[in-house]
Amino acid sequence: MTFLDMLGDAARQNGSMLCVGLDPEPTRFPGRLKGDSNKIYDFCASIVDATADLVIAFKPQIAYFAAHRAEGQLERLMEHMRRVAPRVPIILDAKRGDIGSTAEQYAIEAFERYGADAVTLSPFMGFDSVAPYLKYEGKGAFLLCRTSNPGGDDLQNQRLASVEGQPLLYEHVARLAQGPWNLNGQLGLVVGATYPAEIERVRALAPTLPLLIPGVGAQGGDAAATVRAGWRGTATQDTGPIIVNSSRAILYASPGDDFADAARREALRTRDLLQAARG
Repeated sequence: MTFLDMLGDAARQNGSMLCVGLDPEPTRFPGRLKGDSNKIYDFCASIVDATADLVIAFKPQIAYFAAHRAEGQLERLMEHMRRVAPRVPIILDAKRGDIGSTAEQYAIEAFERYGADAVTLSPFMGFDSVAPYLKYEGKGAFLLCRTSNPGGDDLQNQRLASVEGQPLLYEHVARLAQGPWNLNGQLGLVVGATYPAEIERVRALAPTLPLLIPGVGAQGGDAAATVRAGWRGTATQDTGPIIVNSSRAILYASPGDDFADAARREALRTRDLLQAARG
């Protein structure tokens, strides 16, 4: 199955637009796991087991593993996710962006070493920094477009005087991803839930692309506003799918040994809130 096939399958099977982000911070681990970086796999696997039937995707953030020399635990976690939730796609949140020869190595890391179904990328070095990932048939690549952090305004909201119509930079990225860069239909865009008006603008420019939308939960993004701005479809088909990510609000829903049950309750609440916003 391609990434898009898996995405549609998980959306239907789990009735979900919710993505659970796996950003393990040992200092925030609950109960007996607290402070132990050797328990990153155990913590994340428990979250996966508790939420696998509620999500459209999982999104491990590579920095949270690499900072603790836990890449081996990430490899185990990827294998675990493929085993317990084989039809749920895995988006490796790496935000890579480098010249073509280096990008080829990063693509090997994402798709061959870790076996991800999709990866997040920075597009700001141009198409030749994206192209190596598109050689992997059926894999997805999400380009940073309008991100959830306040500093995104520094570049993404600047006008491009040299481009016809003088679009904002994020608008230009959306047009490229919907059009000439999307050679094999593999691209999606990252847009932050903290900017629903910009989500709507991106959706207008990229009506069919999947949107990965972080920022719901701890970052304060409004779930219902996010769905209204970004989702396009019918009761039976997503014509503009969205993947709404929540990390900390689910991972750390309880400081106790009941953390997995609490994570499931929060994931269920968020999933149902997103589904209700579809109307």
